[in-house]
This record gives sequence, C-alpha cells and structure tokens, in this order.
Amino acid sequence: MVAQGFNVDLNKALVFQVGHLGEAYQEWIHQPIVSKEGPRFFESDFWEFLTRTVWWAIPTIWLPVVCYSIFTSIHMGHTVPEVALMVALGIFIWTLMEYTLHRFLFHINTTSYWGNTAHYLLHGCHHKHPMDGLRLVFPPAATAVLCIPFWNLIKFLATPSTAPALFGGGLLGYVMYDVTHYYLHHGQPTNEVPKSLKKYHLNHHFRIQNKGFGITSSFWDKVFGTLPHSKSAKNR
Repeated sequence: MVAQGFNVDLNKALVFQVGHLGEAYQEWIHQPIVSKEGPRFFESDFWEFLTRTVWWAIPTIWLPVVCYSIFTSIHMGHTVPEVALMVALGIFIWTLMEYTLHRFLFHINTTSYWGNTAHYLLHGCHHKHPMDGLRLVFPPAATAVLCIPFWNLIKFLATPSTAPALFGGGLLGYVMYDVTHYYLHHGQPTNEVPKSLKKYHLNHHFRIQNKGFGITSSFWDKVFGTLPHSKSAKNR
C-alpha cells in the first residue's frame, strides 16, 4: 500500500522510503537538492559501502579489461587497423546504448513501491542529488554483472576473433561515458566543447529533464528528436 501524504525524511536511509511516495515520486526526484554530500541509502554499512564509488575506480578497473580484449583480437590474427575499426564500432554502439538506456530505462515512469525503489537506486537518486560525487559513476560490481549479457550478445553476433575487440570498444565507450559524466558535474571546463557539453547536461538536470539524454554527445538526441530547443521550455 502507498502511504497517503508520505514525506521522505532526508535524515534517514532513503532507499526503502521513496517507494511510499507512489505517484508523487516522479515530481519529488525532479526537485534536485544541490549538495556535494549525498544522502544515506541503507542502514546497513555493507550495502551503503557498495553504493559509493570514486570516479577513478572506473578507468583503473576497466581499462585493463579493454586492453586485454583488444590485444586478444590482435593475437588472433587481426591487424591493428582492423582492430581499431572494430573498437571504433564498439564505441559507436555504446553511444546508442548510452542514449537508449538513459531515455527508456533511466527515465521510466514508476508509481509502485518496488518500481520507485528500483528506479531510485538506478537513476532517481542522481536526479535528486545530482552533485553527489560518490554516486555519479556506476558501481563496478553492477557493471561486471551487466557485462555478462553484453559479452554473450557480442559473441552471438560477431566472429570469435572480432568479438573481443568489439567488446573492448563498447567497454571503452562506457569508461569514456562514466568519466565524462563525472567531469560534467564536477569539472570546470575552459574549452568550448566541454563547456557546451556541461551546459547541455546540466540543462537536462535543472530545466528540461525529458530531453537531452546524451551524455558524451548530443548526436542521438538530434537523430531521435529529443534535442531541447526552447530556452523557455519547462522542466516537465
């Protein structure tokens, strides 16, 4: 049952509270709290620890896997230019996945208790606390789990010798995405391209949250018509 008129207590662990918001959940998460200190998710210290990840853990953990995957395809007989092309294709495929996941999964509308709870853990927490520096990148344990079906899909679609390089490219695209995402929130770019990208992403958080789903670029927003246009557009 959904509690009527439920108010979230920000001084207590949030994850098992937000489900009670019911239909009010979507409005609640799109009213951001701008603070570098994130909320507590769980009462358990163990589960709380698993929700916090420093940004540099992403390249530290996953770039060796990227290199291993790429060199596996080279070892299996492919030339460096061939592997470079496969890696580039993997990165391109990732950009579409990035857009698709952000638009259709991360921004799914939920109203049930467990739907709200799952969505908060997945992405709602980021919109509620967009400057929480320890929850801006995906926890490595969760990424490892998601890599399994991604690898199996690539093995099914590609040849044994091209699959590792394609997988490495996709994983490299993910690393670029997560590091870029962190930088857009906490970096202070001086060059025009990253400054424009930062403005574009923060616009998604604070002005037009149902458009601008690209993180590393606005390419797929242009392709699928979700590019925000009007400065006077409302948040919802």
